[in-house]
Amino acid sequence: MSQQLLYGFSSIAITFVLFALIIGCNEAGFRIGRFVQRQTNDEVKTLTGAIQGSILGLLALMLGFTFSMSMQRYDARNQALIHEANAIGTVMLRVQLLPEQFHAEVSSMLDDYVDLRIAASQIDLTQLEKRREFNQRISDLQNAIWAVAVEAAQISPSPVTSGAFITALNDMIDRQGERNAFLQMQVPEVVLLLLFVVFLSSGGILGYSSGLGGKRVMAPTVVVSFLISLIVFIIIDLDRPRRGLIQVDQSSLVMLQK
Repeated sequence: MSQQLLYGFSSIAITFVLFALIIGCNEAGFRIGRFVQRQTNDEVKTLTGAIQGSILGLLALMLGFTFSMSMQRYDARNQALIHEANAIGTVMLRVQLLPEQFHAEVSSMLDDYVDLRIAASQIDLTQLEKRREFNQRISDLQNAIWAVAVEAAQISPSPVTSGAFITALNDMIDRQGERNAFLQMQVPEVVLLLLFVVFLSSGGILGYSSGLGGKRVMAPTVVVSFLISLIVFIIIDLDRPRRGLIQVDQSSLVMLQK
């Protein structure tokens, strides 16, 4: 897992902590600004305003960059599920190409396979032991279906019938591996931590600039901080397969089950 430090914590909890920290940084910055206000001339205040604008611009850049990364990974997981569902559906259709004595057995195993894939989709990625158990059961079922396909190919060695089924079965197995690989593709944790640092720094510089001006602008700062915290929450939640509030829709697999 790439999210070894943050992934174990709730995205809601992380967002609330960040919001509280940025308000704290803003207050600390304001007090420091008030403390050095008398020793600061207009030139320094102008320079501080320029630095404040640069940090806010950097924050906007980091938010856009990180959001794009998390959204791309979410879309990739979505597409991977659709591709796997299509591959399983193709195998189900091509069961009819096998010799008749294998139809009922393979159809039953495919039904069990869909049930396992849907159940596996509900398992949190932090539940490593349970995930290993399900992956082993899925692998065993894949091997069992493959063994039947090989036996069917020996009885009816035609590329148009059993060969077409084996090709579809191979694609189904590949799609399952592809989908598992996409589960591990997340925004690097160092990028998220850098975003948090810039986020907190922007709160501090806003407070410091207000302190230099001698006027507290608490309400606008709280609103802006809250809105940015919501964006950070979306970024974190999109990047958490099988854990956050925003999850990939499993309806493609559920339709196969029904």
